[in-house]
Amino acid sequence: MVELKNSNMVMRSVSVNVLKGNEIIAKDIISESGIILMSEGTVVKKEYISKLIELGITNIFIKDEIAEGIKVDELIEIKIKEQCQETVKETIEKYFFSDSSELEKLKIVADEIILDILSEPEIMFNISGVRKRNGNVYSHSVNVCALSVLLALKLKLSKDKIRDIAVGSLLHDIGINYVNFNLINESYESIYSDENKIKEFKKHVIYGYTSVEKETWLSAVAKDIILSHHERIDGSGYPFRLKGNKIKIGSKIVGLCDEFDHLVYGLYSKKMKVYKAIDYILSQSGEKFDYEIVKFFNESVAAYPTGSTVITSDKDVAVVLRQNAKCPTRPVIRLIMDSMGNYYNDWIEVDLTKELTLFIEDTKDI
Repeated sequence: MVELKNSNMVMRSVSVNVLKGNEIIAKDIISESGIILMSEGTVVKKEYISKLIELGITNIFIKDEIAEGIKVDELIEIKIKEQCQETVKETIEKYFFSDSSELEKLKIVADEIILDILSEPEIMFNISGVRKRNGNVYSHSVNVCALSVLLALKLKLSKDKIRDIAVGSLLHDIGINYVNFNLINESYESIYSDENKIKEFKKHVIYGYTSVEKETWLSAVAKDIILSHHERIDGSGYPFRLKGNKIKIGSKIVGLCDEFDHLVYGLYSKKMKVYKAIDYILSQSGEKFDYEIVKFFNESVAAYPTGSTVITSDKDVAVVLRQNAKCPTRPVIRLIMDSMGNYYNDWIEVDLTKELTLFIEDTKDI
């Protein structure tokens, strides 16, 4: 298992749009090519803010008084994503340059993700951290893998099946690289307003399956995930419009996790707030997505990520301190500002599983 650095660091995730200058960076901001753009401890200058926006970075980690006691490094999204994304990127890129032996190394990444999740049985999937406008296919694949493994474990699938699902989810979008237009330069709107681009985009599952079909080390489960992760149980998916139990469990799991991550990060879909993306998945339970998988998904994903700022039903502003296992909509929060915008002299910690008349209404950037 990869050793973590800066474990238990106190920080919170904020939108770049609310930066004013003089904030302290709590975690390195790293480009997709691995270059450190701003290092931990850097004091944000006003001229840096426009550069971050220009680079498409929407959220960063900062350290301030509000962040006191928030330990976001303990959460699965950060632990796994930063350690594995570069490995996935390098491995798949080498594969495209005809070194097919490289692809099997993804088994090691899959095993690390499984071990990390097994090490914390009450872990909750948390979407937070340094984010770009549209993400990228490699970070997307690692996100999907982590959540898919978490759900597969909760479904009590066999060890071998979980590993196959992990590998398949890391490779589920390998066909994107064969699409005949440059997706990096395309927005959701530009793809889905062009019928030809939609048809070509949907071919990525066929391209991906064809590219790995003869890889003897890759399981049938993993290959099916590459081919079928866009199938939906109501028959509305593609490429074969399969229904119900005609779709294998691995593809059902990865299909749900894939769509959720697309919604949250805006990669080939309209971007939503986390809790709204969860609401959408729940609304499709028994329709597009398997009921049992949705049930475990709802228990496993933090609707309001640790370190995020929220508005309560009393119109107070609060920061999410930590999650409550199996109750993702009712975390522990810290009230920091009243409804009139005045900061409390003494911040108040509230466990929403014990204060049942108080709710979170929305998220807010401060």
